[in-house]
Amino acid sequence: MQPQTTQEQESQRQVVEWEPPMPPTDLIFDDGEPLESNLHRIAMNVLIRSMLIPLAGRNDYFAGGNMFIYYSSTQARNRDFRGPDFFVVLNVDGRTDRQGWVVWEENGRYPDVIVELMSPSTAAVDTGVKKDIYEQIFRTPDYYVFDPFDPNSLRGWHLDVNQQYQPLTPNEQGWLWCQRLGLWLGTWEGTLERITGVWLRFYDQAGNVVPLPEEAAQQQGIEQGLQQGIEQGLQQGIEQGLQQGALRQLLRLLTTRFGDVPTEIEPRLQILNLNQLEDLVEVALTVGSLEQFFNQL
Repeated sequence: MQPQTTQEQESQRQVVEWEPPMPPTDLIFDDGEPLESNLHRIAMNVLIRSMLIPLAGRNDYFAGGNMFIYYSSTQARNRDFRGPDFFVVLNVDGRTDRQGWVVWEENGRYPDVIVELMSPSTAAVDTGVKKDIYEQIFRTPDYYVFDPFDPNSLRGWHLDVNQQYQPLTPNEQGWLWCQRLGLWLGTWEGTLERITGVWLRFYDQAGNVVPLPEEAAQQQGIEQGLQQGIEQGLQQGIEQGLQQGALRQLLRLLTTRFGDVPTEIEPRLQILNLNQLEDLVEVALTVGSLEQFFNQL
């Protein structure tokens, strides 16, 4: 056997010592581009904050928006930014503070739900290039697009068994089912941050809009107020019933002992509370005449 040349040994050593390049660390998380409009900003925040109620008490999810998602070294080096307007990732540590979503730092986890808030300038990309990336690379199960300035623009897709997007069919209200969250996604007309319009909101399986934290607090306050009102009204009703019962008992007692009772006495007795009427029953049993009873009023 011929001994290896120095060049062959060096070549072999290089093969053994080769390691794959590390992912880039000089990632950019802000390209300085603002959202399309104030409506887009509000719509994005509403979707993010809507997760606080149905996922309350859970720390195994992350909901974000207008954040870059880095999924490959090539994409990062090419500055090919992908920043969904709203996305949710389930079964991850939600307590970590993130500037963006870096897939190789998240154990390979991609978003489970994505919503893009379209505009005339982004619609083609949102329903074309981005949709293909979310389907073929991200494998995001549920993807939706909506233009805040067009109430009839909501569309959505869900990955089928062949890992291909199939259009979602709206229900009677025009809502689209989100399988990963177990919620409906549809439009809602109302006022948010002093702007009245048609917004994208989540609905539970019973058809109730998923409230924002302040809406939930307000509703809880109303319900507590109603409950307190009912309890107070019930207590007042009971007290009034007992008061009227004691009044009738006292009038019957006076009639039994002294005969006809002057009509002017009843209005004077009606303004007394239950305890006062009960005390007068004792008085009526001990006095010898109506005059003596009147003196005790």
